[in-house]
Amino acid sequence: MSDIQSLIDEINQFRDERNWRQYHNPKDLAISISIEAAELLEDFQWISSKEALNKNQENIREEIADVLIYTLMLCAELELDVKEIVEKKLVKNKEKYPVKG
Repeated sequence: MSDIQSLIDEINQFRDERNWRQYHNPKDLAISISIEAAELLEDFQWISSKEALNKNQENIREEIADVLIYTLMLCAELELDVKEIVEKKLVKNKEKYPVKG
C-alpha cells in the first residue's frame, strides 16, 4: 500500500469514527477545499511572504493540511488515484510549458 493510500485510509478512519461521511459528498468537499485555501490566503494578506511565514507559520501549516485532507478525501470519494492524476497532469503541463533553451 502506498504512503498516500495509507494517509487516505487514516483520514477516512478519522471521518468514519465521527460519522461525518454523510457530509463529505463531492460538492461539499470541493467547497471545503476552496474555503480552506481562502483561509490559507488570509495568512498572507497585506504582508510579504517573509512576514507571513514569520508571523503565521503554524497556521499556514494547518491550513495546508486542511486543503490536503479535503483534497485526498475528494480523490477517495471520486475513486481517483492521486499519483496517477498528478503524473498525468505533469505530463500535460510539460507539453503545454516546454523548457526553452
